[in-house]
Amino acid sequence: MNTINEHLSLKEFTAIIFGNNKIDVSENVLNRVGESFDFLKEFSGNKVIYGVNTGFGPMAQYRIKDEDRIQLQYNLIRSHSSGTGKPLSPIAVKAAILARLNTLSLGYSGVHPSVIHLMAALINRDITPLIFEHGGVGASGDLVQLAHLALVLIGEGEVFYKGERKFTKEVFETEGLQPINVEIREGLALMNGTSVMTGIGVVNVHLADKLLDWSLKASCAINEIVKAYDDHFSAELNGTKLHKGQLEVAARMRENLSDSTLIRKREDHLYSGENTEDIFKEKVQEYYSLRCVPQILGPVLETIDNVASVLENEFNSANDNPIIDVKNQHVYHGGNFHGDYISLEMDKLKIVITKLTMLAERQLNYLLNSKINEILPPFVNLGTLGFNFGMQGVQFTATSTTAESQMLSNPMYVHSIPNNNDNQDIVSMGTNSAVIASKVIENAFEVLAIEFITIIQAIEYLGQQGQVSSVTKKIYDDLRNIVPVFKEDMVMYPFVQSVKDYLINN
Repeated sequence: MNTINEHLSLKEFTAIIFGNNKIDVSENVLNRVGESFDFLKEFSGNKVIYGVNTGFGPMAQYRIKDEDRIQLQYNLIRSHSSGTGKPLSPIAVKAAILARLNTLSLGYSGVHPSVIHLMAALINRDITPLIFEHGGVGASGDLVQLAHLALVLIGEGEVFYKGERKFTKEVFETEGLQPINVEIREGLALMNGTSVMTGIGVVNVHLADKLLDWSLKASCAINEIVKAYDDHFSAELNGTKLHKGQLEVAARMRENLSDSTLIRKREDHLYSGENTEDIFKEKVQEYYSLRCVPQILGPVLETIDNVASVLENEFNSANDNPIIDVKNQHVYHGGNFHGDYISLEMDKLKIVITKLTMLAERQLNYLLNSKINEILPPFVNLGTLGFNFGMQGVQFTATSTTAESQMLSNPMYVHSIPNNNDNQDIVSMGTNSAVIASKVIENAFEVLAIEFITIIQAIEYLGQQGQVSSVTKKIYDDLRNIVPVFKEDMVMYPFVQSVKDYLINN
């Protein structure tokens, strides 16, 4: 059980989302939210406050009559529930709910406490609102996507429940849940924030961290397969550069390969004094995709860490408008809903994951091209050359998928388009950036799945099962339970999907 109280760490956040941990809300939070609600209700009595007694966006110049205030919130929610495209995954929606719950719990939003209770219930009972990929420009927050969350909280719209898409009203009746009390600004407070892009971002960074680990392990395995020298991941060589990520990647490579009998030391071979030939039989240096792994994955590691830090700051921040400040007895109008921090980090994340994917594609090509590796048959074909095809077919998939990620890595951060009668004249496109980053991440798992199938086939051909490191041997054994040794041609897509699932879930 995780308690929503003061500060939610990224580790606690992911435990709730991926570990299915339940949450409860502390009395501190409920008191804080209640005080904020009571203060706003009293404070707004004779003042002009955006979204409480005014219209929204460019319509803020229009006063709303007291008797229409509650209906105003319903109008906002219903009119903006206009998303299109594919539904977001349940895990991304769950993360969005938690991000929104956490920011509203800070007591800067003036919402009725019933909002907190119902959002916690949705998380604990795995009820995920239907939210679509398309709709938000990420400036006045994730307006459209969060409207779909708010729609469910008022008892309308649709949800995913026990694997089925159902009407909210039906599920609430089954679970004995009541819609929120709409009082002052529940619609605006729910919608005016960055929680969907942040929730998707948390899912992205969690999976990106897995991708980094798998890429590092694949790189180690290929270095074993070709009996590479150990100096390119040595502490001595990498210590001459001051980048934390490079040093950590090199250290993890040394740890992964510590019990491998295939990795060689240069002093035992090229430094032995016995190499007198004019054309050396031994490769003096490996190709960059094998030799430069610390330098390539180091920036990936540092970027993932930085993205994680920004996400944690964001879901622990007040990111709606206006800000209700009970301590100073004031209401401040501004733009905390602007999603530039998340937009930029999601662009950075998709760029480095695309680079990771490019590394995997080049390593795959190295294994499949017998002319450059000089130890494996073409396409790691364990059957009859010319008659069988080995990994030839799946290379096309890896290449095309990598190309798609390269195209998707163009930044959204600088693709602002004014809208909303030019009220939103510069926007973040943060939700788009997060959604596209998730696609790039999925693509990376597909390419790595193909690379790992090739790796275990190469180990098979060379008979290295007893010589590889214990880390590589475990991967080999696990994947052999999914993909059989094959010499004859097989339909490959089910195996690629199964290995992809393995990589995501382990």
